[in-house]
Amino acid sequence: MLKLKASVSMLLAATVLSGAMFSPVALAGEVIKLATTTSTENSGLLGAILPKFEAESGYTVQVIATGTGKALKLASQGDVDVVMTHAPAAEAKFVADGFGIEPRGIMENDFIVLEPKNDPAAAKSSKDVAEAFGKIAHKPSKFVSRGDNSGTNMKELAIWKSAGVAPDFNGYTSVGQGMGKTLLMADELQAYTLTDRGTYIAYKAKLNLNISFEGGAALANPYQIMLINPAKYPDLNHKGAKALSDWFISPATQTMINEFTVQGEQLFKATYKK
Repeated sequence: MLKLKASVSMLLAATVLSGAMFSPVALAGEVIKLATTTSTENSGLLGAILPKFEAESGYTVQVIATGTGKALKLASQGDVDVVMTHAPAAEAKFVADGFGIEPRGIMENDFIVLEPKNDPAAAKSSKDVAEAFGKIAHKPSKFVSRGDNSGTNMKELAIWKSAGVAPDFNGYTSVGQGMGKTLLMADELQAYTLTDRGTYIAYKAKLNLNISFEGGAALANPYQIMLINPAKYPDLNHKGAKALSDWFISPATQTMINEFTVQGEQLFKATYKK
């Protein structure tokens, strides 16, 4: 009887172990860790299209949504398998430093300046975004910054620099938050802010802010997906990362990106070219 109980116990243990060994979570090769920006998550894009990839490939994508600076840091530390961001200068350095390979431009939207309804700085009448920022600072008016080293934050700081303004004026608030929370705070304070258009559209129904300035090359917002150099981190899921990157540039996925809308508005434009 004791031998029988021991045999049953051993069989149960083996069954549990076998299930753990072959479950998708236990098989590291079936999980792809994707570091990306909060804009791709807040906009709803990834939630809409990634289930299609998972169903077709058998992989599970673990999305780590954060600012571009943090996403690239995670990638440079080998903590993720693939990275998708929107800060061209930082991405170029990431590749030049030997951490990233096969950068592919997959889509774009643009940045826009939002204003409180009364536009106290008269930013709307500006000829370019640098002039708009200059008016906001010299009023001075309230401005809420993400302050999180994200792609949006990097773009904002570049605009202040081009305007010849230090972002330390009375009314400037750096919150260290993602785009969604920054928009809600700007709305609460009735302040100006810089956002990507996709997240703005996704949150527009919750906001009492208008578009103050838009358009022009200075506000372009391209996104790239990059693989992690296997010479740096050979143990990452490079096969899964390559499968995800290839899927993003496929005609079917590029079409899905173009067709993704919120409240009837297109959020991203697919841009991959062979």
